[in-house]
Amino acid sequence: METNIQILDNQIVATLVGELDTAAAIEMESGLKPLFENQDCDVVIDCTQLEYIASSGLRILLSILKQAKAHGKKVVLRNVNEDIKEVFRLTGFISIFNFE
Repeated sequence: METNIQILDNQIVATLVGELDTAAAIEMESGLKPLFENQDCDVVIDCTQLEYIASSGLRILLSILKQAKAHGKKVVLRNVNEDIKEVFRLTGFISIFNFE
C-alpha cells in the first residue's frame, strides 16, 4: 500500500495505491496523519489506483471524515472503482461519503 499526499488548490489530496487490507491499514494510518491533523483544507482521496479495501480501511476513512467535518471541511472520494464502491454500498457508507 502506498499513499501520496499533496496540497493542490486549497485541497489536501491523498492518492491511495494498492490494497488497503488490515496489515496495510496500520501503516497507512500513520502515512495519512496529515489528513487527521488537517484543519484548513477540504480533503480529496483519490482511489484511482486503489484495488481493495478492508473494514479497517473503511474505519480509517471514516475517522478522516469525522475529523474534517469537525472543522467544517469536506471529504470527497474520487475515482472509486465499482468493486470498491460495492463495499461502500454493502456497509452503508455509500450514503456517508461524497463520491466524484
